[in-house]
Amino acid sequence: MTQEFLTTVFGWMTVLNLALLVFTTLMIVVSQDWAAKIHGRMFQMEPGDAKKAYFRYLANYKILTIVFCLMPWLALKLA
Repeated sequence: MTQEFLTTVFGWMTVLNLALLVFTTLMIVVSQDWAAKIHGRMFQMEPGDAKKAYFRYLANYKILTIVFCLMPWLALKLA
């Protein structure tokens, strides 16, 4: 594997993960109350707790995307 190939792979990984993050964020913003009711019933939790779980999910996904996709891509670009 060449550095050029790895740079391309990490670049596309970053783009795809950021696109999924944006899509998920939009879906949660648009259908937050509806989804919180359904997930609250599915997992026996209050809708408020489900909304907190959504925020935690988005925060963790963003951190993981930055650490495992964006930073390696940036390091390979700078190398």
